[in-house]
Amino acid sequence: MPNTIKQEVKGVDTQKGTLVISLDFELYWGVRDKKNLDIYQDNLLGVRAVVPRLLNLFDKYKVHATWATVGFLFLKDRQELIQVLPKNKPNYSNVKLSPYTYLEKIGCNEAEDPFHYASSLIDMVASFPTQEIGTHTFSHYYCLEKGQTADTFREDLKTAIKVAKNRNIDIKSIVFPRNQFNKEYIDICKENGLLAYRGNQLSWLYKATSQEDESSLRRALRLIDAYLNISGHNCYSIKEIPKAVPADIRSSRFLRPYSKKMKLGESLRLKRILSDLTYAAKKGLIYHLWWHPHNFGTNTEENFSFLEKILEHYLQLQNKYEIQSLNMGELAELVTYER
Repeated sequence: MPNTIKQEVKGVDTQKGTLVISLDFELYWGVRDKKNLDIYQDNLLGVRAVVPRLLNLFDKYKVHATWATVGFLFLKDRQELIQVLPKNKPNYSNVKLSPYTYLEKIGCNEAEDPFHYASSLIDMVASFPTQEIGTHTFSHYYCLEKGQTADTFREDLKTAIKVAKNRNIDIKSIVFPRNQFNKEYIDICKENGLLAYRGNQLSWLYKATSQEDESSLRRALRLIDAYLNISGHNCYSIKEIPKAVPADIRSSRFLRPYSKKMKLGESLRLKRILSDLTYAAKKGLIYHLWWHPHNFGTNTEENFSFLEKILEHYLQLQNKYEIQSLNMGELAELVTYER
């Protein structure tokens, strides 16, 4: 293995539990087909305060995280964005899924339009060495929806890598929008030098599907699973990660945002996550927690209070069981080095 990898994994113990955190950083590009901007704008505007606060909190607890970022957010203005658009674009059967027909509606730059640009926030994340900037594809690409192809995905991914490279950021990890992926597209990620992707929990509740094939039953059971243990702890050992590149750093739990309607269940939601993390620490397993920064954009104090309780528990487990924190890229390099 190259010395660079050996140096990065120095001091990391594969027998210890590992907390992995990934964030789907997308702003309005990630919810455009589901939420009206006028209704959801408070969540999106709140991201401007959420990102620095998350970075400071992660720094306080020495937590490494991966920020899987939509490529559109890297561009400073609409002119720059239009200049780098891929020639071949997905032709979704559901036209609402395509962001390209929507571009004329966005503002000229980040100062004018904080919902579709995030250059300043990306610079902020990049200033923290333990924070990895990954990709959430260039256009918030839907890999299992009708009308798109492997070729248009390949061009989308190449564009995402290019716009990051222009900012001196090397992309190592990918999180697929809506957790939609398949073997062919993972192979395309390998072709383009990616080391890690976030796979789904093994339970059938979390199997990758298109929006058309999703069921209300699965949604309901996933909601219950956030409060009561239906699917298990969803932790796994480094040896369980398939011997392939990119490495499947599969998720363990989505950190659902605070909800006033579910207020009475908050103690159960916290207990569910703390018990997962304790299990991982005791057994020397990986626990992968994820969410979106815009989830914290409203009810911000409640969400940060909840997260800090998790990180305080992580610190206690670190003192007792020496659990460690790695981002997706670091864990993938460790997997590669170990093999």
